[in-house]
Amino acid sequence: MHPSFPRHLGPIRAGPNEPPSPVLIPISHQDNLHPQPAPPHPSPLVLKGGHYKTKSPPLLISPSSVGIMDMEQPDDQAMVIDGSDQDNGKTQDVTIISPQQSIDSGSADDKDSILLADDHEAMKKSLLADIPDLETEDETTYTWKIENWRKMERRSRGPVFHCGGAPWRVLFFPQGNNCDFTSFYLEQGFDEKPPENWYKCVQFGLVLWNPNDPSVHVTHQAHHRFTADEGDWGFTKFAELRSLMCPTKERARPLVEDESANLTAYVRVVKDPTGVLWHNFLNYDSKKETGYVGLKNQGATCYLNSLLQSLYFTNSFRKAVYQIPTENEPLSNSALTLQRLFYLLQTSNEAVGTYELTRSFGWETQDIFAQQDVQELNRILMESLEQKMKGTQAENSLTKLFVGKTKTYIKCINVDYTSERIEDFWDIQLNVRGFKNLDGSFRDYIAVETMDGENKYFAEGHGLQDAKKGVIFESFPEVLHLHLKRFEYDLNTYAMQKVNDHYEFPEEFDAAPYLSEDADKSEPYTYALHGVLVHSGDLNAGHYYAFLRPEKDGRFLKFDDDRVTKATLRETMDENFGGDYGPATNGLPRNPQARAISIKRSMNAYMLVYLRKNKIDEILPAVTEADTPPHLQKKLDEERANRELRKRERDEQHLYLNVKVITESQFKAHQGFDLTSWDDKDQPEEAQPRHYRVLKASLVKDLVEKVATDIRVDPSNVRLWIMVNRQNKTVRPDQPLTIPEMSMVLDSLFKKIQSSNARTLGIEDASNKHNNKSSDFRLWAEVATETKPGKNLEPWAQARDSNSAWIVVFLKRYDPESQSLRGVGHLYMRKNDKVGELIPAILTEMNWPQSTSLKLYEVLTPLSLPVDHNADIIEIKPQMIEPMKSKQTFNQAEIQDGDIICFQKAYTEKEAQALLRENFIPDAKDFYDLLVNRTVIKFRPKNSHVTEGKVFDLTLNKKMTYDQLADKVGDYLDAPPTHLRFTTINAATGGARSIIKRNPNMTLHQMLTTTYYSNTTISPNSLYYEVLELSLTELETMKTLKLYWLPEGIVKEELVEILVPKNGQVQDIAAILQKKLDLDEETASKLRFYESHLGKFYKELEITFNVTGIQDYMSLFAERKPTEELEMEEGDRFINAFHFHKEPSKAHSFGIPFRFVVKQGEIFEKTKERLQIRTGIKGKPFEKIKFAVVRKSSVPKPIYLSDAFANILAIEDILADVASEADDLLGLDHVDKNSRTWGRSGGPEIRIR
Repeated sequence: MHPSFPRHLGPIRAGPNEPPSPVLIPISHQDNLHPQPAPPHPSPLVLKGGHYKTKSPPLLISPSSVGIMDMEQPDDQAMVIDGSDQDNGKTQDVTIISPQQSIDSGSADDKDSILLADDHEAMKKSLLADIPDLETEDETTYTWKIENWRKMERRSRGPVFHCGGAPWRVLFFPQGNNCDFTSFYLEQGFDEKPPENWYKCVQFGLVLWNPNDPSVHVTHQAHHRFTADEGDWGFTKFAELRSLMCPTKERARPLVEDESANLTAYVRVVKDPTGVLWHNFLNYDSKKETGYVGLKNQGATCYLNSLLQSLYFTNSFRKAVYQIPTENEPLSNSALTLQRLFYLLQTSNEAVGTYELTRSFGWETQDIFAQQDVQELNRILMESLEQKMKGTQAENSLTKLFVGKTKTYIKCINVDYTSERIEDFWDIQLNVRGFKNLDGSFRDYIAVETMDGENKYFAEGHGLQDAKKGVIFESFPEVLHLHLKRFEYDLNTYAMQKVNDHYEFPEEFDAAPYLSEDADKSEPYTYALHGVLVHSGDLNAGHYYAFLRPEKDGRFLKFDDDRVTKATLRETMDENFGGDYGPATNGLPRNPQARAISIKRSMNAYMLVYLRKNKIDEILPAVTEADTPPHLQKKLDEERANRELRKRERDEQHLYLNVKVITESQFKAHQGFDLTSWDDKDQPEEAQPRHYRVLKASLVKDLVEKVATDIRVDPSNVRLWIMVNRQNKTVRPDQPLTIPEMSMVLDSLFKKIQSSNARTLGIEDASNKHNNKSSDFRLWAEVATETKPGKNLEPWAQARDSNSAWIVVFLKRYDPESQSLRGVGHLYMRKNDKVGELIPAILTEMNWPQSTSLKLYEVLTPLSLPVDHNADIIEIKPQMIEPMKSKQTFNQAEIQDGDIICFQKAYTEKEAQALLRENFIPDAKDFYDLLVNRTVIKFRPKNSHVTEGKVFDLTLNKKMTYDQLADKVGDYLDAPPTHLRFTTINAATGGARSIIKRNPNMTLHQMLTTTYYSNTTISPNSLYYEVLELSLTELETMKTLKLYWLPEGIVKEELVEILVPKNGQVQDIAAILQKKLDLDEETASKLRFYESHLGKFYKELEITFNVTGIQDYMSLFAERKPTEELEMEEGDRFINAFHFHKEPSKAHSFGIPFRFVVKQGEIFEKTKERLQIRTGIKGKPFEKIKFAVVRKSSVPKPIYLSDAFANILAIEDILADVASEADDLLGLDHVDKNSRTWGRSGGPEIRIR
């Protein structure tokens, strides 16, 4: 950190016509590496060129104001005082302080206002301003008389003095701490280390002054949390060395005169009300300091964290969540993950992560990094939990806690008529703009509106009447969630903005005045503040945190993601009221001489949680271990043990070597290429290599003993072979390590690391020599067998070296009748033996008659060799089979240690045809081809949310055609293969990518391979499937249509995809839609289909309209014709309606246009009532709509039918008269909110599955 980094700014003092004072930065003397953390502030304010750059004209700002502001980061030298700049008249990077200027003086010309350094009371008052809410523990003033300045040591310390029960002294660098300024610091004065956990919060000021002239002085002040680690704090650039001992233009006498000066320290120790005053939070332990832990932020989930902490500390809610049965649920169940999260918050000593919870919500990366509306998130979470609580002990517990009731009413003044509606609410939204406090917002909420004049109410049976309209509360819940409308749509800017106005809320309030007269008031409705959720920032970027009171009579704590700290009532309430900054913030006083600057707080409350006082004991019961589901602790303990085991293994990994060993038993159980599949965990257990975690320092003989014990043989009969990676990507034995118990010498490759005493080889040495950079040390354990007469098996006593005449080959048998390819064993052959000599040895090994005819194959290198069709022995290579000549020697055929010889019985043509009829592959060549192209595909139902379907795996051949694939899947599903359609899967998202077209020449491999440029990748082992109602052949004669079904006006829409004949008509669409949506006959007979384009009604489709005429770029809608259309009277006509905002040319992209009946002579008040029924839009959203007639022209202008501000429709307006032209449109002018309220959503939606 650069020593001039602005962590705290010293005194700024300037008269009206004088430059401001210089800013000095108090820091630790220790390598200048202990900057004081700057308190946050939203206002962008920059120190440049000797004045403050703001959007307003330059103002003089108190040092404390600057100290709490987030400032644009200056360059490395922006805060460094350079005397040469001052002398040369260069632009200063900082504001300049004249040393003679008093902190409190109003003008340099006012000599009487200059403070004298020996006036300690006045100086202390100037330097140590009172800090609101901070209580002084002790304060003192101490003066150190410095003499023989030039002779003092480079690092000098003054005498010890005491304040606040702790020793203090001044640390002094006469010639500067690696700079051209003298340096002073205040430091703790303990002889040795301070007591454990010692700290003091200190305000202090240091004054260097001339004892012969106290008006000559330099002052600086700071504050700091002194600890054992940060025991000194002060000013590296206190005063410039070159002007210390000589007069200057500003002062007649020097600061240091006759090698002497006084340094006075003003020290005030203040009490720490929260335990974190001026804390740097290094090594801070939330659990230790507060008893609680926070939640980790995944990216932009601070809003989620603040809500979760609020719900967690609503203890009765936590207990209700614990009552949801989840013992047998997977981690995709959000109720289970919420239980686990709450339990970890109870028991963990560290911050808890929320990844498990958000993953169970179904959130992806884009959801994690998108801040959402807390109110909407809370409602969706409550709905999800309510659904999961049905039929359990917790049923209705959320309603009891969070649900209250409102009554919406219209009461006529002159006649006895009242219309009322009772509704539930989970939270209350209160206006902030224009109101000072909570009471004002509540009174606005229940304010009564008089409907008179042009806005009279039409009462059934009484006509138009004067009436009172309003909302009143019938009851409040035990836990009251109040959402303050800090974000509003600004009609002046046509954009959302944050409301930072000052708005107060009480610690307690009585909600009874907001209840209806007939509400049950038998118990008090007094509420106590339980939580304040805060947003800091603006509309586009910000941070969320919460102040919560976990216990009934406890203090508030601040929950800021993973950090939990104690908080004062002022921090919880006053500092979150919003509005302008007050006289002090964060313990930093403001200079009263500086002119005020209006800076809005960007941090303010946006959600309040109140608890009903007479129910607090029920709301906040103690949550004990007995309340938590037992399976939570059990499962978490298991997971913790596994994590600790894995961590211990990782920590000790450098001491161990992972060894994989195969024996003949694994070779015999393996079906496929090579000796085994080293990393295939899906193969049968008996075919998987044995795993050993062996200390690197152990000996080969130790490993031999372990392996021998496992396979139950004598260790002396086991020797280990090194497995090497060949160029053709096979792994084969190369040479044996050693047999320590036998009297053989070690292999020549290990001789270099042996001593003359023939020491035993170590495991790590062997691995380093032979492992070929593999993460695992792979070995083959050979078990010796007795040498039988007549068999060419090499005795182990014979030495092996590079010139050995013997090679070991492995035998595999292909059995067409069982369609298996498995290992048989190994044989030793001489290099000069002919390949054909293998046949008698194989027949003897298999106990087959010597007359049995065999075919032999060999897996070798991937080199392409010509095929000799006359050869009777065939060499197999990866993905191909080549013949071997039986008269060749093994040496000529390049057969070496570890090569695999595959054999099978030779079948006549008749026998082969019989096998083919049984769907058996008679030839190993074709079977190897099958293995090469074998793949496991996972099939998933494409529309799992609509229809039930199986998820299953099938082992298939990559060379399969579409029809062969359909046959296999059809057999599994018991579905006609002609009706199966497949879709590729996007590997990144898991969603459907593209439908695979039926092509008789396309293979499965081609289906799963991208043959053109694409930004997405196909999942190589997954496909979606559909069982269609029609065959693919019939499907070619059909057209896929997407239409929007409107069951309730325009507020709800359902996307429906249907198949209709290409030569069909709209009436065919109606029949298919009736069946798909299960519509009754009456509804089906009254369907209307219409097209829209760019948000406007295009045309209604007659039932005889041809399907081929429906264009893909049009939006197709279907609805039941409204009753009023079926009962149209003479003179009634239609008008097409659409949605726009401000300008008719800017129609809503996702708005649903519709057709509306215009009635002759109908006043618009009645028309409005019909429009509400026709659209289905209710309440405030409907009231905010302005209606206009839009004439067709190049620049259409709306003719509004209501007052643009009051949204009151004039009674005399008649739509039929205003919309007199045939092509006039009815426009609905309202804000386009990405149509989330209207049915379609833009951006990531909040969802919890």
